[in-house]
Formats: sequence, C-alpha cells, structure tokens
Amino acid sequence: MPLGTPNANTPDAVAEPPRFARDTTVEKPWPVALLSRKFYTAVEKWPSVWVTGQITQINSRRAGSVYITLRDDVEDVAMEVNGFGRFAADAAGFAQGDRVTIHGRPNLWMKRTSLSLRGDAIVRVGAGGSLKAQIEALRKQLKGEGLFDAENKIPLPEFPHCIGLVCAPQARAEGDVITNVRLRWPVTRFNVVHVHVQGEQCPGDVIAAIRSLDANPDVDVIIVARGGGSFEDLMGFSDEGVVRATAACKTPIVTAIGHEDDWTLIDLAADLRASTPTDAAKRVVPDVFEQLQLIDSARQQIRMRIDARISNERRLIEGYANRPSLTKPLTMLEPHQRGIDDARQRMDIALRRIVDYETMTIEKRHASLTALSPQSTLDRGYAVVQNVDGHVLTNAEDVRGGDRLTLTLRHGRLTATADGR
Repeated sequence: MPLGTPNANTPDAVAEPPRFARDTTVEKPWPVALLSRKFYTAVEKWPSVWVTGQITQINSRRAGSVYITLRDDVEDVAMEVNGFGRFAADAAGFAQGDRVTIHGRPNLWMKRTSLSLRGDAIVRVGAGGSLKAQIEALRKQLKGEGLFDAENKIPLPEFPHCIGLVCAPQARAEGDVITNVRLRWPVTRFNVVHVHVQGEQCPGDVIAAIRSLDANPDVDVIIVARGGGSFEDLMGFSDEGVVRATAACKTPIVTAIGHEDDWTLIDLAADLRASTPTDAAKRVVPDVFEQLQLIDSARQQIRMRIDARISNERRLIEGYANRPSLTKPLTMLEPHQRGIDDARQRMDIALRRIVDYETMTIEKRHASLTALSPQSTLDRGYAVVQNVDGHVLTNAEDVRGGDRLTLTLRHGRLTATADGR
C-alpha cells in the first residue's frame, strides 16, 4: 500500500499527509517513516567529503566490512564511519588511536534514522598528531619532571576513618566502592564528590574534586573511580592538569579508572593504581574478619608468652627457695662464725701474751725502781734531811743554828731545829 494511503482497518485513518514540512499540523503530522525517508533523500544529495580525526574504536571482525568511531582531535565530538569491500580491507591495517583522514559520503540508516559516513578511502596521518602519541609525549614530559617517581608516593593509612570518593553520579563504580568497603570495614565514612567522568568538563571537575578533598582534614584517602569505557571516554584522566593535581595532592590517592587493561596518566601519578573500583575498595581498607583473626592470634601469643614467663619465674623462685641459704640460713653463717671464733681465740692468746710480757716488764722496772728508790735507803735506817725550802741537805755546812729541818724516816717525818754544828 503506498505511503500515506488511508488504511480502512486503522481507526485513525487519515488522508494523504502534507507534502511539505511547513504544511504539517497537529492534526496532519508526518509519520516517522516519512520524515526518515525525507532525511535519507536529503542526505543522498550531500557531496562526498574528506574528514580527519582519531580512531577510538574499530571493528573489522565481520569479513568485508568495517565499523569505525572517529573522534575530533580537539572537541568531544565523534561520528560513525562504516565501509565495505576495498575500504574494509584498507582499514584492517589501522588500530585504535591512529589518526586518519577518510573520504566518504554521508549515509542515513533509515531503520534508526542514524547518520554515518560511508567510507571509500582511508589514509594514515602522521603518528605525531595521534592522541596516543600526544599522551605518550606528555607522559615522557611529566616523568622527566619527577611526577611519577616512587619516592613521591604516599603510603595509604592502615585504618582510614573517612574516604573521599570521586566518581560520576549514580555510577556503578560508586556502588562497588561503597559496598565493598562497608563489607570489609563497616565503620568507614565517605565523602563523595560527583563529577563528569568524560567530555570537556571532566578534567576541571576532577581537579576541583581532588583539591577539595585534599583540603578536608577529615579525609584520610581519596579514590578516583570510573567504570570501563572507550579510549576516548578515558581521555579526561590523562589531562595534564588532572595529573599535576594528583601528584600535588598531600592525601594518598588511589585510582580505579576503567578495566584492568585500561591505563591513563592519572594512574602513574597516583599513590596506588587499582585494577577496578572493587579492587580499590579492597586495597584502601582492611578486612574486619582478618583483623579479628589477627587480634585473636595476638591474644593467644600474649597468653602463651605470659604463661611461659610466669613458668620461668616460678622455676627461678623454686630454685631460690630450695637453696640452702634459704632452707638453712644459719648454714651460710657457719664459715663466718668459725672465722670469728678463730680470730677471737687468736686475739685472746695474743692479748694474754702481750699482758704477760708487759707484766714482766713492769715487774722488772718496778724492781729496778725499788732498788734505786730513796725509800730503800730509808728502809735501811737512814733519814733524808731537808731545809725549809724542801732542798735535801747533803752538807752540814749548809745548816746554821736555829734552821728548821725536816727529817724523813722509814716511817713518817719529823721536824727539828738545828742547835749548831
């Protein structure tokens, strides 16, 4: 049935639609198929064109056909290119990241009203202009500045209290990180900053998020997470400003960008690169069950060491208690007591000898003194005559009549007066 012919079986059968778009109304609209066909007719009139850009995806798995995603070198704009036969054969030698110039005609796939470029020729542009080459040049520059040096890496905290998370809003990466962190270490808090993770706004958002979290003293570690994507989707994380902000961050940063095989320059500047957001969660927090096992093991070791120490001390005490010095304390005094007794005996003997010697000496000197003493002379009947002054008189001429004299006898004294010579 021709397009626009009313169908008697259709409740809302209408007359033939307007010829021109300006004639359509709410009562007389164009069917989707008609508008798509008019697009197709218009696109067919477009001239062929040479277009240049970066290959971000290429699929040549089907024989005789190739499908390419071509991205603008500057802006975040991409288009689909497909081709068959010779073009597909020529494109088989290209890979993701190559910069190319393609000749083709615009083409519209009516089933989805999808616009693409039907290629018929493809030429490689110098490698120096490719995005991969630009990223490699930037990598070498930043590496030369020391931004990727291992000594600049900051160790992760063992038990973080608060994790800063940079990710897209309502992203699966956010759920993966938070879920796995709370399963492993439930007390951890999150400070989530939502950003654009691709496109022109991505670098600025990520830089601002990193700086904001780094300035927050409560944040112990930062995770920058994004799910998988094409090469062009991850370009924002190789931006020079993002890399420099990551390297300058004082808070440890863990990156989990894309899948395990995806690499961006932020991964090189980060303190730790995780293969996936789930892997990042496992790396930033310990497992509570493993920590409990470690604590139990440590307690057992402490008990064992305390028991061993107490046993050793008990053995030492028992050894000391069984020593003769404690069981028979007088025993240890016996040698000293014997020494004292011996010394006392020797001292007694020596003192007796000294006393005997001195006694004999005294007796000898007493005998000598006795023999020489005037008393001995007196004992024989002699007398000692002294004048008033007490001088002993030895010459009678020294005495005059009337002098008072003192006579010392064997027993007692007498006074006399001299009558004359």
